[in-house]
Amino acid sequence: MPFGLTNAPAVFMDLMNQIFRPYLDRFVVVFIDDILVYSRNETDHAEHLGLVLRILRDKQLYAKFSKCEFWLREVSFLGHVVSASGIRVDPSKISAILNWKPPRNITEVRSFLGLAGYYRRFVKGFSMIATPITKLLQKDVKFEWTEKCQKSFDQLKTYLTEAPVLVQPESGKGFVIYSDASLLGLGCVLIQEGRVVAYASRQLKPHEKNYLTHDLELAAIVFVLKIWRHYLFGEKCHIMSLSLTITRERLMWLRMP
Repeated sequence: MPFGLTNAPAVFMDLMNQIFRPYLDRFVVVFIDDILVYSRNETDHAEHLGLVLRILRDKQLYAKFSKCEFWLREVSFLGHVVSASGIRVDPSKISAILNWKPPRNITEVRSFLGLAGYYRRFVKGFSMIATPITKLLQKDVKFEWTEKCQKSFDQLKTYLTEAPVLVQPESGKGFVIYSDASLLGLGCVLIQEGRVVAYASRQLKPHEKNYLTHDLELAAIVFVLKIWRHYLFGEKCHIMSLSLTITRERLMWLRMP
């Protein structure tokens, strides 16, 4: 495929999705020309690896041997380190974040939030922490790096360097979701067997700031069901919401004689 064409990556990605479609998310993950093959044991891995290589040969696609790695217990893939224990942030990316100097203009703010936002699933309450910085991106807001912005900047760097190892979810084991809402934003965490799968959060939209407490909590539940539908569809799931629990208890108390 010719280099430099605007549509080349999309066309190539579509080709890779077509040839590996029966095996995607079963034991193969593909991003353009990066192929990750994963298995539960060595016997399965030998079979999966052979199948992937045969498909590439049959479709006349060729992998450069010097750029391939085989039989790894831990692999860096798309800015993440994947192993049997879970998924964590690539240390090389953490060092880049640590060395990042405070932004001096809107362009640098976007660059920092772009890199930090890529790992937002590792940070509890990312959107709320980043609020002072994201406000600088609003229309007609003058760029002014305040103490609140610096505090938010430092917190994000700290949380990203201390990011937890997230577990890879497994089908059939069920999920537990803890959701919460406030006037600062919506936050939730997805858990399976007591281990964190991912965090998610977002700031409130202008009209949502007028919502009552129980409406905000329901908005958080709708938010989490949308963004994690690929995990939750067809799975057993428990949703825990503190404010809704309190509301039910208040209703029970009001019904008492």
